[in-house]
Amino acid sequence: MTTPSENPTRRSRTIARVAAVQALFQCEQSGDNAETVVDQFIRHRQITPAASFEDGHIPDADLKLFQDIVRKTTWNQDEIDTTIVAALPSTWQITRLDPVLRALLRAGTYEILKTDTAERIVINEYMDVAHGFFSGDEPRMVNGLLDAVSRKKTSTAE
Repeated sequence: MTTPSENPTRRSRTIARVAAVQALFQCEQSGDNAETVVDQFIRHRQITPAASFEDGHIPDADLKLFQDIVRKTTWNQDEIDTTIVAALPSTWQITRLDPVLRALLRAGTYEILKTDTAERIVINEYMDVAHGFFSGDEPRMVNGLLDAVSRKKTSTAE
């Protein structure tokens, strides 16, 4: 039998991203480091097909992707925050953003800057994640900011 992390599906990768946003939020709110939070998620949340979000568990998450996003986003947070600030309107500070939105943008920016995943996939995935957390304009904001990060990465690579 394979586990979700051995044979990841699109759904398991989306769920890993949702969990990573939650973990990054927890890191910021609690002051705990990424390793502590990753360990807490693994020990205290079931990562199985039978689990449900309603129970506080993480059903079918791609564990490797989850760990990678949380660890490497926190390790690269200064660079990531600088990139996000550059994409924000000049009158906005990163601290003005909702903490969940900030965690989501950090995770998405990490994936755009530091992974080989196609930028359009990253942007679409995090827009979907944003729809799960917000009912207002935040998903459009995620689209615009991550698109700006992607365009800047592309222009500096040329």
